[in-house]
Amino acid sequence: MSRKKASRTGNDRPVEPAAALASGPIPRPWDFWLWGFLIVAATLGAYWPALHGGFVLDDPDWTTEVEKVLRDFSGLWRIWTDPTALQQYYPLTGTSFWIDYQLWRWWTLPYHVENVLLHASSALLLWRLLWKLDVPGAWLTGALFALHPVMVESTAWITERKNVLSMLLFLAALLAYGRFTSFWKEEKTPRRRGWFYALALVLFVGALLSKITAFALPPVLLLLCWWKRGRIRWREDVLPTLPFFALSIGLGLLVTWLEKHHVGAQGAEWDLSRMERILVAGRVPWFYLGKLLCPVDQCFIYPRWRLDVCSPLQWLYPLGSLALLGALWLLRGRLGRGPVVALFYFAGTLFPVLGLMNVYGMRFSYVGDHWVYLSSPAVLALGVVLVVRAAGQLGQPLLLWGFALLVLPLLAVLTWREAGQYKDIETLWRTTISRNPACWLAHNNLGVILNQTGQIDEATIHCQKALELKPDYVEAHNNLGDALLHSGRVDEAIVHYQRALELKPEYAEAHNNLGAAILQNGQIDVATIHFQRALELKPEYAEAYNNLGEALLRNGKVNEAMIQYQRALELNPDYAEAHYNFGNALLQEGQVDEAIFHYQNALKIKPEYIMAHLNLGNALKQTGRADEARVHYELAIKINPMELGALNNLAWLLATSSEPAQRNGALALEVVQRASQLSGGNHPIVQQTLAAAYAECDQFAEALEISQQALSLALAQGYTALADAIQNQRRQYQAGKPFREIFPGVPTAPPAAP
Repeated sequence: MSRKKASRTGNDRPVEPAAALASGPIPRPWDFWLWGFLIVAATLGAYWPALHGGFVLDDPDWTTEVEKVLRDFSGLWRIWTDPTALQQYYPLTGTSFWIDYQLWRWWTLPYHVENVLLHASSALLLWRLLWKLDVPGAWLTGALFALHPVMVESTAWITERKNVLSMLLFLAALLAYGRFTSFWKEEKTPRRRGWFYALALVLFVGALLSKITAFALPPVLLLLCWWKRGRIRWREDVLPTLPFFALSIGLGLLVTWLEKHHVGAQGAEWDLSRMERILVAGRVPWFYLGKLLCPVDQCFIYPRWRLDVCSPLQWLYPLGSLALLGALWLLRGRLGRGPVVALFYFAGTLFPVLGLMNVYGMRFSYVGDHWVYLSSPAVLALGVVLVVRAAGQLGQPLLLWGFALLVLPLLAVLTWREAGQYKDIETLWRTTISRNPACWLAHNNLGVILNQTGQIDEATIHCQKALELKPDYVEAHNNLGDALLHSGRVDEAIVHYQRALELKPEYAEAHNNLGAAILQNGQIDVATIHFQRALELKPEYAEAYNNLGEALLRNGKVNEAMIQYQRALELNPDYAEAHYNFGNALLQEGQVDEAIFHYQNALKIKPEYIMAHLNLGNALKQTGRADEARVHYELAIKINPMELGALNNLAWLLATSSEPAQRNGALALEVVQRASQLSGGNHPIVQQTLAAAYAECDQFAEALEISQQALSLALAQGYTALADAIQNQRRQYQAGKPFREIFPGVPTAPPAAP
């Protein structure tokens, strides 16, 4: 006679879906899928504003800036075998980005959707785990975790894939280990226990290789054993966790070393005394408790506290933490072991970010929402349990539903609001500054973004503000130098690059940028020294190779310059500027077809690259492809109607082309008159083109007069070749040759912009 397995309620009646909010069995299968679907759908809806967002902060360190690592299987091998291949040694997270690159390249929507789905899946696993552990309100805790705005930073920030992936595997490992050791009451399956142990170990390794915060799993396992059984047994409980502890400690030591020596978590910002570290460690848990219970005034980068070991008020935080844990421990017989377990889990999983060890992000703030992601379920579960018990004691079961219907939509709205700042990097930094005006990192990074988008004046203001807040901020000196250089203030830019190198002599980017500034001042040899030093410090620095090539080209070392351009393109095949400069060198050597190839590549990468359009037009004209040359001149003018070089060269083509079908004197005159107005009538090349246009329109008196002006300007400004060409024209005219016939074929127009 077969024995029927007892249900957890003691009867066989189906349980209503509302039971999912309180203790008791999970609903019927279709109810489980329905409620799970609601959590996932609500989570996707709450994160909708972030789904189309781009890469922010250090996302490029895992994606665009390491494209070489993501490109093929050799890069995948390096992700696993070279701890320095990525920003941190989290190879499983790196592999997920490698797969994303193969599927989507830099289309960020799938990256965001994956993060949100991983987060929502963790909420479902959390629900399942708490239900198995007989924690009241398991579904509500899962829903709170899914929709809580403190989780936005981990979910909407692409880099924090490591957080959401590690959390998913962490919870899955707990569930698998629970089947092995039977945290919950159910039939034992001896033949399968070994498989569940192996599965838990594999999942734990995956969690560690996604983010090291999963190190807390072994002590959490022992904590759960004590909670459910009241004691910890050596053979049954401790011994099986030893391999978990070994993996946790080994990988933890590796990642800690890399955080300090590879990521850079060392220096003045981390020079805290032992007492100061204790102050931080005591205050951090209270900060996160406050944010989890009342998620207001959130910020991507919170203000960094000023520590004062002589302040009695600051010592209340660590003393309060110890007092709370001690009180719960002493009252465990009356309150139960649950509250002690919840707060020990909370504090223990926070251990790496309590300030007792160096974490790079603490350079900017001692706290960050993404650091509490793994720790938050304990506080949320404890809060829900209190609500469930209050509803039970008051005899008001609808109170629990009221709490859920009030709190969950409110959290979803707050999450929607927080997710909105991740729609683009500029919005994120502007939002951060509005909430933390003293955030020097945000001012600096916003300055970089504005500089890249051509908003130079505002970029300069923000970089200067960053230096007001932090005068020894090396990166801000470098970035302010960039903004000043782009605005033509070369000498001021040089001062800031030099200051950056005084603070950090081995700063490769500052050497490269200082070289670029010095090169603009014509000091080619000095600039070359800085480019070479940048390459000594950073051998795979494509931009420095490109700039070194430009310096060599200006020194007349064309072949050496081409070698540098080739090296830059080997490192970064999509480097438009290197293609353009390589094309210039090839054109100078008479290798016109090869130059055309590189100009075309530059335009594939950067379609609005005006100078590439202009020089491609010049190269095409040299090969007799005047129709194609005209197209590129016109495209350059369309991009920038005030582009003097394109206007001049288009007019010259229209006025002097050897192909009669291309000649159009009236249009040439219209175009070059615009160029002459832009140059103030003071550029000899433009004036000579104007003379050619007058000649094509049969206005020879005007052509002769303007040609004389062009000759005077060329002699005064040192355009020797142009002056010789104009004088030769005038001698031919004086010898009786028609003026119209003098212009075609005479090299008075330059190969590049005037």
